[in-house]
Amino acid sequence: MKISVVIPAYNEEKLIGGTLAAIHLARAAFTVAGWESEVVVCDNNSNDRTGELAHAAGAVVVFEPVNQIARARNAGAAAATGDWLVFVDADSRPSPGLFSDVVEQIRSGHCLAGGCILRLDETQFAAECVLRGWNTISRVLKWAAGSFIFCETAAFREIGGFSHELFVSEELDLSIRLRRLARRKGRRMVILTRHPLLTSARKMHLYSPAEHVWFLLKTLLTGGRTMRAREKCAIWYDGRR
Repeated sequence: MKISVVIPAYNEEKLIGGTLAAIHLARAAFTVAGWESEVVVCDNNSNDRTGELAHAAGAVVVFEPVNQIARARNAGAAAATGDWLVFVDADSRPSPGLFSDVVEQIRSGHCLAGGCILRLDETQFAAECVLRGWNTISRVLKWAAGSFIFCETAAFREIGGFSHELFVSEELDLSIRLRRLARRKGRRMVILTRHPLLTSARKMHLYSPAEHVWFLLKTLLTGGRTMRAREKCAIWYDGRR
């Protein structure tokens, strides 16, 4: 068994080192299971030292020239050689316990894909309220947060990976399609809860509440069309770090 950890990264020189260090420690769970593992970083057209730092840390580095999270994840997955894929965002730090839970699910033979609940790297009342709401929705609907998704490589390729039509919420679209595939195959999609993924709260500092609310309103008023245009998804693509 081989696991490929795939990290999409755009201008992440501030955080990529810490993320890769955390992943290096967490991969011990795969080693204990007797499995191989690799780390693939997709440099999504960064104009900083993201790719250089990832290469120095021992990751396989691939390049995707089009700034789009879905394309970056797909490019990393295309270069991966593992039987299972674990997608981790460059501002998130998985624990050995979380990876051990992934091992347990894979070994069960019943799981096709999954995600996990999240926790922030700092406490902010408004952000914590939003996060608690998201974690509940994630568990109930089996929607995986983009910051952590694992799935069987064959299943990922069978459904065509992440949609290039979406610049945000591509993880929700993928979750829905993986859940349908799991149902057809008599398997399941799970959301892990024992070891939440530690993820950055930086968007709370970089963007005002008004910017977040305005994006949500535009998305609702346009029937989701904003999610299909990069220029309308500045919170994800303007390069602010």
